[in-house]
Amino acid sequence: MKKTLSILIAAAAIISCDNEDINETLPESGAVQNELVAANATTSNLSVGSKVMMQAFYWDVPAGGTWWDVVKSKIPSWQSAGIDAIWLPPVSKALNGPMSMGYDPFDYFDFGNFDQKGSVETRFGSKTELQSLINTAHDHNISVIADIVINHNSGGDSEFNIFTNSDTYTDYNPASGMFNRTAYDFHPNDYHNNDTGVFGGFADVCHHKSYVQDWLWKDANSVAKYYKNTMGFDGWRFDYVKGFEPWVVKEWKNEVGGFSVGEYWDGNAATLDWWAGQAEVSAFDFACYYRMRDAFEGNNLNQLNEDMLWKRNAQRAVTFVTNHDTDEIFNGKMLAYAYILTHEGYPTVFYRDYEEWLNKERLNNLIWIHNNLASGNTSILYTDDNEYIARRNGHNGPGLIVYINNADHWQERWIETNWSNTRIKDYTGHSNWEPVTQAGKWVKIQVPPKSYSVWSVK
Repeated sequence: MKKTLSILIAAAAIISCDNEDINETLPESGAVQNELVAANATTSNLSVGSKVMMQAFYWDVPAGGTWWDVVKSKIPSWQSAGIDAIWLPPVSKALNGPMSMGYDPFDYFDFGNFDQKGSVETRFGSKTELQSLINTAHDHNISVIADIVINHNSGGDSEFNIFTNSDTYTDYNPASGMFNRTAYDFHPNDYHNNDTGVFGGFADVCHHKSYVQDWLWKDANSVAKYYKNTMGFDGWRFDYVKGFEPWVVKEWKNEVGGFSVGEYWDGNAATLDWWAGQAEVSAFDFACYYRMRDAFEGNNLNQLNEDMLWKRNAQRAVTFVTNHDTDEIFNGKMLAYAYILTHEGYPTVFYRDYEEWLNKERLNNLIWIHNNLASGNTSILYTDDNEYIARRNGHNGPGLIVYINNADHWQERWIETNWSNTRIKDYTGHSNWEPVTQAGKWVKIQVPPKSYSVWSVK
């Protein structure tokens, strides 16, 4: 999905506690213990999906062919922070050439190395710069996810279309000489009139045609295999998958492998679970996104009890707080990050949140917590309008307790942990309490106003 293409192309409880175990002196707001934000702490290199993904762009990043170099320069610090994958924007030449964000694809094999559509380089840079970025990411054990736009194309020449009895922009003769297309490869055609959806008046690709399948994923020189074997991409983010059947993504993934996630824009968790099951890949958890919006914008953390994809199928849920398409809606954006980075699912961090808008030290701390403490299934312990407490029950590790507070004052609550007679601490540094859990596993924890705390064994 794209922002309504500004480039929509001219064409178209009571238990006592030993006071000696609690330090009642509260830390200064924002204080973080250095040991907690040592983002390069000893954690093993895990496969993509085990740590945190970075969306390495935003809508209308600076034009001029510099973006690949910008992202490349961030790779070492992102690795230190605990990022295991970066998601890039569409990398090939599109209709708007040097100005395009890539969601109006024309030549899938022009990565900024052919003079067409008004430039040689793409908005982001050259093919050489892209390959250098990918190589640098791999050198730092970071996977690279390609944004795959195969629902529609743009930029073809006009031709008489026998299926519409009119002229249509469906004649594609890209400078790469690869994947020429005609009206027979789009809807309507001699196979059928349409598939599940069109986007913005663009030429709608027909995935049922064997010629299209061969060029997109089947042949040795297909888009999928060229991107994997020649360019070095490790996985795929499929754009606007509502526009075609889930078998398309399934076949692509089965052909070339790699981490795969689809953008099925729907707030219904059951629908997302259905699509992910049919495609046999992950899906962005829009149900989680909307429930967080309702919780933090609507000041009702009870919304976090509602259905989300990660609750149905955590292995298939890619969670996020915002992305290049969504509006900036969260008053409590850091609370939302505290939510996704302590819960199940594969969390994504948005470039501008990390590099420009939010507290990077705080985000690094949450990423560390995710990568080192957030394991096991989830038990929701308490919710009301302003409070949310959940427990990760641990798997090959102790797990954690996350306490989110949307009120404008400190809160305290007794909760049941997984630990008996164990000293715990707040790994965010927001509280300097270090209580000892009772034999029955109960303990009192606290959280600052409009903030969060994350507790685990010391």
